[in-house]
Amino acid sequence: MIKKPSKNALRVGKRARIRKKISGTAEMPRLCVYKSLSHIYAQIIDDASGSTLAAASTREKALEGLESKTNLEAARQVGALIASKAKDQGIATVVFDRSGYKYHGRVAALAEAARENGLEF
Repeated sequence: MIKKPSKNALRVGKRARIRKKISGTAEMPRLCVYKSLSHIYAQIIDDASGSTLAAASTREKALEGLESKTNLEAARQVGALIASKAKDQGIATVVFDRSGYKYHGRVAALAEAARENGLEF
């Protein structure tokens, strides 16, 4: 009997293929998304220097009052927060890295909220 790879193992493979093509620079950093079962995270990363320029997640105190930290509204709030942090840093354009997730649901909601609040990608 052949064992099928887990969904996460397949996602990690997709992520590796995506990361071969996507890279963040100082002029256009990478907006990376990670979602767990209980939270969603977003980081703006400069791969040239290997540093995180801004980060936001549902674990932050600013988003403490959310009813649920795993739904679309929470993802929208994180997208708006990461966009405002990017504006404070002077970042206007980013490269979107979905980390192997489908551009659907929480990932799409985060991206759309970031776009609505001033990030371009």
